[in-house]
Amino acid sequence: MIGYEPMTNSLLQTIITIVVMMGVLQGACAYLIYVERKVAAFMQDRIGPNRVGPLGLLQPIADGLKFLFKEEVIPGNVDKLLFLLAPAVAVGTATFAFAIVPFGPTSNTPGEYQFVIAPGVDIGILFTFAIGSLAVYGIILGGWSSNNKYSFLGAMRSSAQIISYEIPLGMSILGVVLVAGSLNLERIIDQQVRDGWNLFYQPLAFLLFLISVMAECNRLPFDLPEAEQELIGGYHTEYSGLKFGLFFLGEYTHVITTALLISVVFCGGWYLPGIVGPDSGIVLKLLSIWLKALAFILFYMFIRWTIPRFRFDQLMGLAWRTLIPLALANVVCVMVVKEFRLNQWLLLPASLVLLFGATWLSLKYPQQRRRMRPAMLDGQPSVTAAS
Repeated sequence: MIGYEPMTNSLLQTIITIVVMMGVLQGACAYLIYVERKVAAFMQDRIGPNRVGPLGLLQPIADGLKFLFKEEVIPGNVDKLLFLLAPAVAVGTATFAFAIVPFGPTSNTPGEYQFVIAPGVDIGILFTFAIGSLAVYGIILGGWSSNNKYSFLGAMRSSAQIISYEIPLGMSILGVVLVAGSLNLERIIDQQVRDGWNLFYQPLAFLLFLISVMAECNRLPFDLPEAEQELIGGYHTEYSGLKFGLFFLGEYTHVITTALLISVVFCGGWYLPGIVGPDSGIVLKLLSIWLKALAFILFYMFIRWTIPRFRFDQLMGLAWRTLIPLALANVVCVMVVKEFRLNQWLLLPASLVLLFGATWLSLKYPQQRRRMRPAMLDGQPSVTAAS
């Protein structure tokens, strides 16, 4: 594994991989919705889908058929071209970003199959972030073209949120890139096979990355772009039928992509110390990486019913006043370790010091908050400040 030189698949292998993975992704998205509904039922002491098929397992197929046969309503006052383009952009960018994410073992053995659609991309993780960030255009176009104030407010919230959280998302992986010496995801896996998971060396970077991708995927508590209670469905208020389903397909595809990215960047990809190594079979390696991704997807789902939605000012404050400074401090620590050729394990206590230090500062110097009282009390405006 040392001295990794990425191999490439033949054209036929690449075409077969694209066709198979498109089917796998769409099927996985359908059944992840089923799993999420079951998780929601478990968290709320309900039963969940159980009518269509044994244990409700055919419910995703019934839902898909419903989307196909539902009436495609296009309001008369919308910008029709952009209105139809928005869901295609949302699902297209989410699917395209998956192209360079390893979903199984990769190797430098000539002629061996590479479990990635586009292997050997030297700017791999940067490519994923660049394409994934374009998904915001689908949301903005959907909100703008709907000619609906609720949709437009949802789109504006989304643009501010995604642009803000892209900064800590990108900065959180800089430490990993510095350690691995490459943006190539296969090389990052190879570095972890030699040195161990990046999660153990840089837990703070892992936490920042995890929070940021949840915000990028619009998952609770970061689902301000949708926020049904306040915006009547947000940016897709005017969408119905298959167009509405495409937005959800793009969202769940992005969830799968980011879960695999977390597994690859911080948890060794297919590598599982003491269990799955370089000499293990392909089946074990595939199970290893997909079980890790599934664990993170289930984590997203449980968080949805655990933490309430942030206010918009809290959401933006978390990105700009907490995550970005911590990400910058983490990068500085990694640079110091690399510059002076110190032991990489020093990054672990450094990450813990930064994390607990930030927690202590937030408790020691709480943010000044304003407590609003009724507009007029005893004839006087009553806006007071309390710490």
